[in-house]
Amino acid sequence: MFLHGGLLHLVGNMLFLFVFGNNVEDRLGPLRYLLFYLACGYLATYAFALSDPGSQETLVGASGAIAGVLGAYLVLFPHARVTSLVPFLFFIPVWLPAWVVLGSWFVLQWLYFQGAATAQGAGVAYLAHVVGFAAGVVLILLFGGRQARRPPPPTPIWYHEPR
Repeated sequence: MFLHGGLLHLVGNMLFLFVFGNNVEDRLGPLRYLLFYLACGYLATYAFALSDPGSQETLVGASGAIAGVLGAYLVLFPHARVTSLVPFLFFIPVWLPAWVVLGSWFVLQWLYFQGAATAQGAGVAYLAHVVGFAAGVVLILLFGGRQARRPPPPTPIWYHEPR
């Protein structure tokens, strides 16, 4: 989970982690977030390895763990607005709900894994993405992400503590 296939692979993973990871960490706290992240990564890695035990193919990258963060973000913030770049002549920024962006990403990963899309032979472990995402959805519920660290309601400016 700590090696990458190149600079573009590293930058892509870090972009997803930068956009989605800080909110999940804020909800879980640093230690639980670390445990959550590592658990998603290990589950994705072992699912990939167990899918073809005789394979000599290596697996590098944190994509399974990052996919887990995306799954957690979908559960925690489904209606958050995410800026996406849609390629139409140029890249047009569009603000979409997280459930649309992340749901579409998951469906695309599933289609690639099933071989129904055009990414055959790309050298990408789509099964690790799918399992990591599913692990993130399940683990965020087990880690209590929904109830963790909700901020108190704002105090009106005219309110003063009694002495």
